[in-house]
Amino acid sequence: MLRKLVIVAVLALASACSSAGGEAELPAGPDLMKKASEAMKVVKSAGFSIATEGKPNVPVKKADGRLTAAGDADGTITLDVLGTLQEVNFALIGDTVHFKGPTGGFQKMTRAQLAQFYDPSVILEPTKGIAQLLAQATDPRVEGVESGSYRVATTFPGNVVGQIIPGVTQGVNGKVWLDQATSRLTKASLPLKDGTVTVSFSDYDAPVTITPPAGK
Repeated sequence: MLRKLVIVAVLALASACSSAGGEAELPAGPDLMKKASEAMKVVKSAGFSIATEGKPNVPVKKADGRLTAAGDADGTITLDVLGTLQEVNFALIGDTVHFKGPTGGFQKMTRAQLAQFYDPSVILEPTKGIAQLLAQATDPRVEGVESGSYRVATTFPGNVVGQIIPGVTQGVNGKVWLDQATSRLTKASLPLKDGTVTVSFSDYDAPVTITPPAGK
């Protein structure tokens, strides 16, 4: 009987050690964020989505679109204009922005005029966008793995977040999800006063050609 108990104990210990050894060690937060920042600098194109929960004090309440590293973009943006939500369709090509509100046809403005409200092309800009956001993050802590991405809790400086999400001026304690295979950002959750902003990315480096609306 004693011998059987010893054998069972040894097998249980071996199984526990094997199980522990099989778990992949999580990477160091600073190293992972640096790698992710470098990965985002060379992105050629991406699909993006911005969503809000609650009532965060930001003008962009929702956005969906496509971006290129050259700075062109298209999609839709929902803006809070004096308390009223307005959805705008846009195509940003070079220095020209084609846009259409809830009524009427497409009109034009310059990139500089658009930037007074929101310039989505900043997102992939290496010195202002996501790459810079990841590079400037402080005290990153890898919490675990979700759906093939590392979940990292960290703090972002307000001046960098504000480049991507206008209206943000203070530091944000947020979380990012970084793809295990490519280190690229798949999602960022940014809790703000009175709500949360979530930015998601997909279709990295897919062929994208931004063209003016028909007839323009």
